[in-house]
Amino acid sequence: MPDDILLSQIDGPIATLTLNNPAALNALSTAMLTRLEAALDAIAATPVRVVILRASGKTFCAGHDLREIQSFRAAPNHGKAAFTALFALCARVMQKIAGLPQPVIAQVQGVATAAGCQLAASCDMVVAAETARFGVNGVNIGLFCHTPLVALSRKIAPATAFELAATGEFISAARAQTLGLVTRLAPPDQLDAEARCLADLLAQKLPLALAMGKRAAGQPLADAYAKASAAMIDNLLAPETAEGIRAFLEKRPPNWP
Repeated sequence: MPDDILLSQIDGPIATLTLNNPAALNALSTAMLTRLEAALDAIAATPVRVVILRASGKTFCAGHDLREIQSFRAAPNHGKAAFTALFALCARVMQKIAGLPQPVIAQVQGVATAAGCQLAASCDMVVAAETARFGVNGVNIGLFCHTPLVALSRKIAPATAFELAATGEFISAARAQTLGLVTRLAPPDQLDAEARCLADLLAQKLPLALAMGKRAAGQPLADAYAKASAAMIDNLLAPETAEGIRAFLEKRPPNWP
């Protein structure tokens, strides 16, 4: 794993955070989440007015690091303590994005799936390439996307969010915009410019007004994440889910009863 898996740059009133582990599809490993949490804490204390969250490579974020998750199973109690710590960390990061006084723009250039879709949905706005795709597809390996659904169901109709989580189907950026997840679309070669244009526009507004508006528009998340994380951990501890993830990593169909 490279040391610079998260890049942080401040350009005047705009901070840009870049997920920078394309070899691992920018997965939300413990290391990536820890660095995101620290970066968000640092930004909250600066005069930065807008944050852009983007990623290197072809994939925005493939969700949790399944190899790391499987490695936790070797710990006592089948890794329950490690799973609990991971999902507590992930919930904190998502809530820090929502609680940040600055508006956060997700700049999605490729696939955003499972916790990666959760990451995009946790941002205040999503600027996506026309070729991007979104999904909460954990159910395909036997792991329902409980925690991603917390963020997603606050952006699109809950029934539609549940359908996506229950079917594991991906949707196009155009449909994601129709549903309310994506706020702006751009051709792939104009994505950087479109996200920066939106950030520049927001940076001209009164920061206090934006912070107050963001706080008023938000809803309590702590209880929802606590319940969803507990369900996710129970799901992970099921032997059938262990087999589903193992089969995915081994590129074979799961041997489910």
